[in-house]
Amino acid sequence: MYHAHLTKDYTVRGLLGKATDDFCEDGRLVEKTTYDHVTREKLDRILAVIQGSHQKALVTYSNLDLQSQEAYEMAVRGVIRPMNKSPMLITGIRCLRFTPPEFLLEVQCMHETQQQLRKLVHEIGLELKTTAVCTQVRRTRDGFFTLDDALLRTQWNLNSIQDAIGAAAPRVAAELENLRPRLDTQEHPSPGQPWDSKGPRSTLGLESCAGH
Repeated sequence: MYHAHLTKDYTVRGLLGKATDDFCEDGRLVEKTTYDHVTREKLDRILAVIQGSHQKALVTYSNLDLQSQEAYEMAVRGVIRPMNKSPMLITGIRCLRFTPPEFLLEVQCMHETQQQLRKLVHEIGLELKTTAVCTQVRRTRDGFFTLDDALLRTQWNLNSIQDAIGAAAPRVAAELENLRPRLDTQEHPSPGQPWDSKGPRSTLGLESCAGH
């Protein structure tokens, strides 16, 4: 499953008007700013640019010939994936709620860390000509697994874990079979080639968002 480069879903909460040294709400305060000029429209515009930029990077890392039948079929099935390790790639991002100073994002991504997701909120704040900190990162899907597959704390025992593995096995096998043609042709970088030589230059995947 590691080589399948599966995506994960997160809900990410942000708070406008402050910046900290670690991008978290309880970090050391670095700056306070106004945010009255920030609108839902401006935020949505930046999110659209972020998604478009990262989708271009995803195609680059997939090593696909965009004119090929393979690329077309994979795009239709939504299974274009990087062939190797890459920087964080965002496959989808949208605002679920905007009630300044708070906002809630839904992010689909791969190869991410929680620190990178917190930094994403910080950089979105900068693009909005203000500041922002992350107040919560919550994973809601990991590859084939959703919150419905999660075990309650009271179910953390051998029998429940074995039952969960048994129930998930057929679904995982079927999903991996769908990805097998791509995995069988997986390439690896040549010696000395950096993993992120073609990746986005920042967490946002863009230098600036003009026009906002």
